[in-house]
Amino acid sequence: MINTTYKLISIFNSKETTYGQYIEKEQIDIDRLKAMYSIYEQYYENTKFSIFADDFKKKSGAILIFNSETDEIVGFSTVAVQHFYLNGKDYTVLFSGDTVILKAYWGTRTLQSSMLKLMIKLRVKYPFNELYWLLISKGYKTYLLLANNYYVYYPNIKDENQHLSTVIEHYCENFFGEYYDKDIGLLNFGDDYQPLKGEVAPITEEMRVKNPNIHFFEQKNPTWVTGTELPCIGRLGWKDLARFPVKLMRKPVSKGKYEAIVNQQAHRQGVLQ
Repeated sequence: MINTTYKLISIFNSKETTYGQYIEKEQIDIDRLKAMYSIYEQYYENTKFSIFADDFKKKSGAILIFNSETDEIVGFSTVAVQHFYLNGKDYTVLFSGDTVILKAYWGTRTLQSSMLKLMIKLRVKYPFNELYWLLISKGYKTYLLLANNYYVYYPNIKDENQHLSTVIEHYCENFFGEYYDKDIGLLNFGDDYQPLKGEVAPITEEMRVKNPNIHFFEQKNPTWVTGTELPCIGRLGWKDLARFPVKLMRKPVSKGKYEAIVNQQAHRQGVLQ
């Protein structure tokens, strides 16, 4: 099954204008880190390279997204692999930290397929552990990565899988401490935190109507504009491995991907500076 899954991912990636690779923290030099930060600062307020670099020291590595033609970094997601024991079970959690992709590449699915490759490796390495992707989302685009791709996840619009709230609470209380407000289910890192720039991913009334998951995210995290984070979790068991790539490949080309293709063609033709 694992080999078949990798083949499906490879076929899917062949259609992309980008490619992704998970790289251990020790293998990411200062030049790459600065390239990552140059993307990050375009989309987040109140940030400094020193803050970004210090936070990265706490991670295991990063999934880097590259332009297939130039090999330039066009996006990334920092990750940390963590383990804990809860209610008689061993858990392995892939935690996503900062995640940002240049707007010209919004809609490509390289991050999802690269994340899946990493999850498969963890699934094989820890075959008997409960395996989950845990993310904290201060913007709807990150939440949609979960809602659009996972079968078992929480929180969700159907109010399913509430048992996973216990895992979220345990994780946040142990790894984020006083920043986690259990009553409202949000993380608040204070005034010094880095919220998204207001013009990056605004939520309009049209978006709320067209995509109920965006409206749901805003209801769960009404203060997202100020930088509060919604902790979310998605399961990746053996069953999910068999279904996930097929679900990914069956999706139609999104509006974001169509716009990305147009923008990249314009760049090549010298229309965009």
